[in-house]
Amino acid sequence: MPHEAMTPKERWLAVLKRRKPDRVPMEYSATAEATRKLLKHLGAADERELCDRLHIDQPVNVSPRYAGPVVPDDADVFGCRYRDVDYGTGSYRECIHHPLAGYTSAAEIARSYRWPDPDWYDYSVIPGQVAGRERFPVRGGGSEPFLVYKMLRGEEQAFVDLIENPEVVHYSLGRLFDLAYENTRRIYEAIPKVVMISYVAEDMGSQEDLMISPAQIREFLLPGMRRMIGLVHEAGAYVFHHNDGAVRRIIPDMIEAGIDALNPVQWRCPGMEREALKRDFGDRIVFHAGVDNQRTLPFGTVDDVRREVADNIRILGAGGGYILAPCHNIQAVSPVENVVAMYEAGWELGRDPA
Repeated sequence: MPHEAMTPKERWLAVLKRRKPDRVPMEYSATAEATRKLLKHLGAADERELCDRLHIDQPVNVSPRYAGPVVPDDADVFGCRYRDVDYGTGSYRECIHHPLAGYTSAAEIARSYRWPDPDWYDYSVIPGQVAGRERFPVRGGGSEPFLVYKMLRGEEQAFVDLIENPEVVHYSLGRLFDLAYENTRRIYEAIPKVVMISYVAEDMGSQEDLMISPAQIREFLLPGMRRMIGLVHEAGAYVFHHNDGAVRRIIPDMIEAGIDALNPVQWRCPGMEREALKRDFGDRIVFHAGVDNQRTLPFGTVDDVRREVADNIRILGAGGGYILAPCHNIQAVSPVENVVAMYEAGWELGRDPA
């Protein structure tokens, strides 16, 4: 077995600082159903053992404990209500009640709606979440307000609002960014200089192009994202920007705003070709993920998976700057042999990433 010269934390940090790691770092993300299948296949007791077996450099996630007003089991702190929707091999929790759907102005919302308060959370539990896990990178804080806004207003209405109700969008996103900012600040305060990664995320892309115009992104999202990015950098942490789909047109704006890494690199989408992304942006950002789970992981062969991992390391990892992971949560439809092949190939082939 090759010697592991770095801890997972050191490995991630080397990539983020553009130094040469002993091998390409790797991360795991999957649905609960997919994880159960993989645990059974490996004979592993839990996800931690799973990651140890596959040499995955899994970050430790930290978050406060909710201690606020009682929330029903089918709801969240925003008043959105959910039900489980079966998709054949598992289920997702889908929002079925949108508490801001009936409002017509920001003034109405301000008068009648109760926004969550950071004081509803207990941040004193966070140091215990990292105790004994000092070898691993720590992830915490961040923001994704338009995702929440879509649940508050309803998916279709949220996009209509960008044109017809900009005042409502500005007010609501302002409140959501404020909540995310204060939550993140308090996480950093609970464990000073420990958090390495914060996700400043937003799903802007579809399979073919942006779902939100660049002008709307610049008006409604970038000011709040810049504020969040500033907070992350002040704390000495790195900004991971999650943005699904065909987002090539907005990547320069996100780099200008200060992101450090781009996830998930869905390279089959138009404009997201790996060679071009690496050529045009590889000197300014790290690429994270890149293993396709729309075709390769669920429907490819083990050889297809190994080939794609090798291509990602060769293309996205040229000169450094790549962390291997699936493009999205691994789904239960993906054969466990393909999942194991992804991480075995990363461990075997990622030893000379620079």
